[in-house]
Amino acid sequence: MALQQLSDEQIRNWTREEKDQWWFSTIYRGDMAQLTLRSALTGFLLGGILAATALYIGAKTGITIGVNLTAVIIAFALFNILSKARIASDFTILENNCTQSIASSAGYMTVPLTASLSAYMLVTNTIIPWWQMLTWMTICSILGVLIAFPMKRRFINDEQLPFPEGRAAGVVLDSLYTGEASTGMYKARLLAVTATLTGLYQMIISDGWMKLIQIKILSMDAWAGVKQAWYLHERIDTYYYNLAVKYDLLIPKILGVDFRALGLRLTLDAAMLGVGGLMGIRVATSVFIGTAINFFLLAPLMIQRGDIVERISPAGKLIPISRIEIVNQWSLWWGVTMMVVGSLVSLAAKPDIFTGIFKVFNKKSNANTHVDPLRDIEVPLWVSFVGVPIFSVLGAWATHSFFNVPWLLAFISLPLIFVLSVICTNSMALTSWSPTGSLSKITQFTMGAIDRANPASNLIPAGMTAEVASNASVLLSDIKPGYMLGAKPRQQAWGHVIGIFSGGLACIPLFYLLFLPPDAAGLRSASTIVSEQFAFPGAMQWKGVAELIAKGVSSLPSSAIFAMIIAAIAATLIEVARIVTKGKFPLSSVSIGLGVILPPEACFTMWLGALIFWWMGKRHTQPGTKGYNFWVDGCEPICAGLVSGAALIGIGNAIINVLI
Repeated sequence: MALQQLSDEQIRNWTREEKDQWWFSTIYRGDMAQLTLRSALTGFLLGGILAATALYIGAKTGITIGVNLTAVIIAFALFNILSKARIASDFTILENNCTQSIASSAGYMTVPLTASLSAYMLVTNTIIPWWQMLTWMTICSILGVLIAFPMKRRFINDEQLPFPEGRAAGVVLDSLYTGEASTGMYKARLLAVTATLTGLYQMIISDGWMKLIQIKILSMDAWAGVKQAWYLHERIDTYYYNLAVKYDLLIPKILGVDFRALGLRLTLDAAMLGVGGLMGIRVATSVFIGTAINFFLLAPLMIQRGDIVERISPAGKLIPISRIEIVNQWSLWWGVTMMVVGSLVSLAAKPDIFTGIFKVFNKKSNANTHVDPLRDIEVPLWVSFVGVPIFSVLGAWATHSFFNVPWLLAFISLPLIFVLSVICTNSMALTSWSPTGSLSKITQFTMGAIDRANPASNLIPAGMTAEVASNASVLLSDIKPGYMLGAKPRQQAWGHVIGIFSGGLACIPLFYLLFLPPDAAGLRSASTIVSEQFAFPGAMQWKGVAELIAKGVSSLPSSAIFAMIIAAIAATLIEVARIVTKGKFPLSSVSIGLGVILPPEACFTMWLGALIFWWMGKRHTQPGTKGYNFWVDGCEPICAGLVSGAALIGIGNAIINVLI
């Protein structure tokens, strides 16, 4: 069924009250079931699971993946099957919409864990207690919800802004529930089969799972004498290096540096194939170019020059050159410069994003004597007017008490956070791009200019910016399909809060288990956060900016400063080319910078995944054909299956290794 919407002329000429009355009488579905016990529970459980996969992918790539469409498909398939089995009635379209909103909210709770909070622990070498993490993240997230609702009335009800990602979810929901159910079930089967096959593959290449199966489970039979479990190597080149040792074969080197020291490994990571498919060929190619320039060319040159060296740890142990050392000692600086400068240039080229501030706070209300038709289903504005000051004070208190940020700086940062949240939400409304990373750097540099001595003074307020802004923008993006389908916004707000707790309760214990495991003495160290498996590129970027603020550029090698200048110029030129060509220029400076920080093996696999889907999309261009349905329409479910199957088994493998 075609979704009804106002014409451009009606949007321009009608008052907001007229638009609200049209929506209430034409679109609103009344008391159709929405935030029910089962939709809340389904969203809570799905949100926790999908948030865990988002944490896994964020720790590996620094990319925050949206989980709303995945939740839509899974919930649709689950209750469709239960309905046919006469176990439960089918979900209503609004119950499913509420479920995806809860799951989406949970997924974005991983943002500070893979960025600002991890960076804080790396810089200060302190471990944040779990309850402080949960309290601070919850306060910031609820503050984002409270800030969002005055903007909802302007951006969604009045301006009718597109929110492309949210609109896509609304269109998918409408097609599932008013079109052929077989289409939705086909996508659900694609996701399920892909996730199952990926999970089996991930299990075979996982040392922990194979150890558990072969030694713990099968030890009573033929495997009783097994002392070391057999498993396939995820790094395919391991087989060659084993043969090279045995038969004295050639070890690949660049300027005398071993490929393995440079991080140039050949890996078949199913999750990265899926992430690449979701990225698209342009972004994935930019990422691969960044990693190629850095690790094939610049890193060997800097090692030869002596700007990247082996060093002695505080414990007196020799730390050999590795990918992590290359990034920390030299590459981080030009990679971060590419991302920050590229983001800011791109942001500055979109003045319509900034005008949202004035639309929210300066435009005169159209209020008149007519009764508001939405008074019983909208979140009352007084909730925001009362709640924002209360949660702002709570946020400043938590920032001061937990992280020793001075009270004055905690309060000074709040107006900046509010303004940047409006900009971020307006960006999400127009483009589905939420520039939380680049905008939070404005807070980070501003606070750092006031207090250079304390890293927390810039990291934590900037992290608060990212968390508040992401929750405000994501909530409105999730409410957009509800507006299209006639849902009660008040119930979606409650659903978003449920998702906040779902994501926090799922991800924080998992973060401790995976990235902060205790040593033999029961002590935890921030040094375990970043590893060869989990690069934490987001946290590394935040850490790099914090250290640059604290130390200044004078502490860097001259080659690193020169590389930063070249990177800034290159990022500006690339983004200007993208602006001039209206997005047709194929490179992205932010993605090139990301390729510098990510492991090269992950970048290559993501590019390979993007290449496969791009090539198959070029071959199958006719809608309705099997190839088109599988490779084009099925791209997102397949990629979601690759990511979720690999991530869930990968998380299980890490837990097994910690426990046994």
